[in-house]
Amino acid sequence: MDQERRRGHERGPGRGRRGDAESARAPGSEPRARASRRSPSRRSASHWSASRPHERPARPAVRAWGRWQRGDRGHGLPWRSTLLVAVVVMAGTGFAARNQPDREALDALGRALLLLGAAPLLFRHRWPVPVVFGVAAVTLGYLAAGYPYGPVFVMVAVACFAAVVHGHRTAAAWALGLLWAGHLLLSHWLYRWLPPAGDGPAPWGQELPAAAFAVAVLAASETVRVRREQRAQLRADRAAAEQRRADEERLRIARELHDVLAHSISVINVQAGVGLALLDSDPEQARTALTTIKAASKEALGEVRQVLDTLRTRGDAPRAPAPGLGRLPELVEQAAAAGLTVTVARTGPRTDLPPGADLAAFRIVQEALTNVVRHSGSRTARVRIGYGSGHLDLTVDDDGPATGTEAGGSGNGLAGMRERAAALGGTIEAGARPDGGFRVHAVLPFHHEEPPSPQETP
Repeated sequence: MDQERRRGHERGPGRGRRGDAESARAPGSEPRARASRRSPSRRSASHWSASRPHERPARPAVRAWGRWQRGDRGHGLPWRSTLLVAVVVMAGTGFAARNQPDREALDALGRALLLLGAAPLLFRHRWPVPVVFGVAAVTLGYLAAGYPYGPVFVMVAVACFAAVVHGHRTAAAWALGLLWAGHLLLSHWLYRWLPPAGDGPAPWGQELPAAAFAVAVLAASETVRVRREQRAQLRADRAAAEQRRADEERLRIARELHDVLAHSISVINVQAGVGLALLDSDPEQARTALTTIKAASKEALGEVRQVLDTLRTRGDAPRAPAPGLGRLPELVEQAAAAGLTVTVARTGPRTDLPPGADLAAFRIVQEALTNVVRHSGSRTARVRIGYGSGHLDLTVDDDGPATGTEAGGSGNGLAGMRERAAALGGTIEAGARPDGGFRVHAVLPFHHEEPPSPQETP
C-alpha cells in the first residue's frame, strides 16, 4: 500500500517521496558479519555437501512398495518372499510330479533349475526387466527338459507382477508372450527330439488355459499398479491440501499482524514525536501524547495476543470476538489522537455483515487510515460505507498531498487489502485522484445464511 501511494502521488508536481530504506535493500544483501556468526551446525544441506562432499549425511531408504519390500537401493532385499516362493515351488512340484508319471522324474538337475528360476526374484525390484526375461527363459528350459508341470509358473507370475508394478508392462507382456510361444513349439513340434522319450503332442485345448493364465497375471498386476498409483496420488493430494491450508493460515495471520501493528505503531510513532517536541514547552500536551501511546500499545498487545491464542489452541474458537465495523468509532478516535480528523458517512439500509466480511471491511478501513497518517499531508479523511444488496461499498478519501517523511513500512498494505477482498470474491482499487488526493475503493460481496423455517426449528 505504501509503494502504491508513493507512485500515485509522484505523478503530480511536488509529490516526491523518499523510498523505504528497508524495502530498497536488495534481496540477499545480508551483512557478511551476520552470516559469519552463524553456527556451523545450522548450515544448509547444500553448503554441507559442497564443502564436505565426502561427509554427506546418509539418506534413509524409502519403502516404496510396502512392508514386504525393504527398499531397492539399500541393503534390504525381498528375501523373505523369494524364499517363500522357492519353498512353494520346490514342494509343490514334488507333489505334482507324483501325478505325472509320463514326465521326467524330478532329479537334481530339475531342482537346480527351479532354484535357478527363483534366485533372480531377489532382484526383481532393482532390475525388473532382466529378471522377468531371465525367469521366463529358465522356466522354458525347465519345460524343455521334460520335467513335470506345476507351481513353476508361480515364479513367472511373481516376476511379471514386479515388472508391471514398476511400470514395465511391455516387458512383462513380451516375456509372457515369448514363454507361451516357446511352450507351443515344445508341445506341438519339438517334442519328438526332447525328453521324455515317446512323448506325443499336447492337446490344443490346454493352450487356452495357458493364455488365460497369462492375461490374468497381466490384468491383476496392472490392477495393483493402478491402485497403488491412486493411493500415492491421494496421499500427495492430501499433503498438498494440508500445505495449502497451512499457507492460507500463515497468510491470514500475517495480514492480521500487519494490520494491527501497522495502525497502532503509526499512532504511537506520531504521538511519540509530539511528546518529544512538547516535552519541555508543553508538558500537559506531552502527557496527553504519552497517554495515547499507552492506550494504543495496550490495544495492539490485546489484538496480537488474540491472534497468537489462535495458534496455541488449534481448532478452538477464539475467546474474543473479531473486530468489525462496530468498532469504527474507536478507530476514528485513534486517528483523531494521531491528528487525523475522520468523517464517516453511511448510505443504504444498514445490514449486519457476516463475520468474515465485517472483519475484512474493518481491516481495509484501518489500513487506509493508517496510510493517510503515514503518507498524506492532509489531516482529514472521509470514509463512506454503502450497504447494497448483497455487497458492501467502502471508500476512503484524503486530499493529500503526499508528505516527504519516511514511511517506514513494508509496502504490504495494499497486498493485504487485495487478499482480504479476493478471499470474499470482491475487488479493491487504490490510487491517486486527479485532484491530487488518494482513494481506496473496495467492493465486498457477502451472503447471509438462511435462518431455519419454523417447521424445521426443533
